[in-house]
Amino acid sequence: MRWTYTPPTAAEVEALSSAANVSRVLAELLLRHDLRGAGATEHFLQPSLASVADPFLVPNLETAAARLRSAVLRRESIVVLGDYDVDGVSSTALLVGILRRFGLHPRFVVPRRAEDGYGLSRSAIDRALEDGVPALFVALDCGTNSHDEVSYLMGRGADVIVIDHHRSREAVLARGILVNPHLQVDAGVLGEEYRNLCTVGLVFKLAHGLLKLMRQDGDPTAHEIRLRDELDLVALGTIADLVPLQGENRTLSKHGLKILESTARPGLRALMEVAGLRAGREITPVDISFRLGPRINASGRLADAALSVELMLSNDRAFSADTARQLNDYNRERQDIERLITEEAERMIESTYTDARGIVLYGENWHPGVVGIVAGRVTRQYNRPCVVLGNDGALAKGSGRSVNGINLVEVLSGCAEHLNSWGGHPMAVGVAVEKANLEIFRERFAQVVREHAGREIAEAELELSAWLAADEIDEPLMMSLEQLHPFGQGNPEPVFGVRGVVLSQPPVVFKELHFRFQFVSPSGRWLHGVAWKMADRLPPTQRPIDLAVKLAWNHFNGRKLLQLELVDWRATEAGA
Repeated sequence: MRWTYTPPTAAEVEALSSAANVSRVLAELLLRHDLRGAGATEHFLQPSLASVADPFLVPNLETAAARLRSAVLRRESIVVLGDYDVDGVSSTALLVGILRRFGLHPRFVVPRRAEDGYGLSRSAIDRALEDGVPALFVALDCGTNSHDEVSYLMGRGADVIVIDHHRSREAVLARGILVNPHLQVDAGVLGEEYRNLCTVGLVFKLAHGLLKLMRQDGDPTAHEIRLRDELDLVALGTIADLVPLQGENRTLSKHGLKILESTARPGLRALMEVAGLRAGREITPVDISFRLGPRINASGRLADAALSVELMLSNDRAFSADTARQLNDYNRERQDIERLITEEAERMIESTYTDARGIVLYGENWHPGVVGIVAGRVTRQYNRPCVVLGNDGALAKGSGRSVNGINLVEVLSGCAEHLNSWGGHPMAVGVAVEKANLEIFRERFAQVVREHAGREIAEAELELSAWLAADEIDEPLMMSLEQLHPFGQGNPEPVFGVRGVVLSQPPVVFKELHFRFQFVSPSGRWLHGVAWKMADRLPPTQRPIDLAVKLAWNHFNGRKLLQLELVDWRATEAGA
């Protein structure tokens, strides 16, 4: 892995440090976000909910809110269909919960991956209409490309609202109300700051718009609802969906994480408990990405994600505890399946696809609901875009993940003639292809990736955010770094370089995968660190090495200790 570091000038760092009254290290990190004035840095470090824009600036959102208002006033029947990932689940729970507060009883449906496939499919719609055609049908986190399905619903007599953030492969929906700011940004109608709102953020804005209209009517319920209390769901969906934590995404997520720490939802409390997140503990994006999100996703991958929505909405503590344990069991099963598929996928790559620039893998016995995480793992390990597909009858279905600099949406556009369906984001996509077309898709995918890369895909790079002296790693630095939270897409956790570290004692391996290490700073303080899944690459003792580390608090037995998390190490160059 090649380390890179592009420092700002000393003058820039000094100027921002003085103007914003922040440390040298924090000033350097802020400059990497292109934040240079005191006002811009203050808004970034202390984002206020008051800065969230008027929801009606999003095209069609006022029309959608007005249609919901009519449904509330007329006590109309509503069906909400949300996707089965965390964004879809949290979006569905948020909207259904708000409508219940107004006395409505909306039905909700989540597509069953094995039966319905992805999104607003006919089979999912028909299941949603089993109890009758509603006056209003709301599709969340899907539907942008569902022209025929929306026409079908409206032909049955339902009005349709689609709230989505996926790209369109065709002309915009000709019927129904579509709220998808991504499309308006592409068309130059909206500013770039709206591009990255995911569906739960849009549903939050829709709820905001509905409350505005209902408050204008003098509705007492609208005045009682505290919309900020819904931000726990917004943070959950936004962070799990890997959209950039910039602009309003950052604002809503930062405040939402605080709400999540003390959430009043019994379902979320029960889920946090089975995930090992104790009450009152700080909740971070890592907790959502690796503890809460996977458990919510597990029901949609292996069973029915409606269970996760029920959990988010339930006020029954016994039901919540039982359901959280059930999701935990699903998650363990998912982990076992993923581990086996990952091992098999790695053997395939090593034996057959070591030279391929883009990799397409398929296993007849692979579960299509769990291959997305496998795709992410092999993509990171081999530093190449990978599509991993499982068996779904006549089709091979699954997910793709990419590397920096290669847009998977553009790559799949060049393969579209060989695919049955596809969609997603530049870094993550869903794919379905007829098994008979697998080989030609595999060849075309590798070719298009090669064309987009323009050359051999570069060696994986590790970009350092700043170099630190060991004595700079202390609690005041940690307190200043906390102002940058939450870390995630678009706001990556900083990786710091530390030169010339000498380990006086050998690292201690634990669980055969990881190791702990410690060293003494020049001022005599002991610094402690951990390296996850790096036990096969132990650093030497009594020789100077450079460390690339993240800095975190380790919560253990009620104590909070500063801990270095090793990302990489290398021998210190002579004279460095």
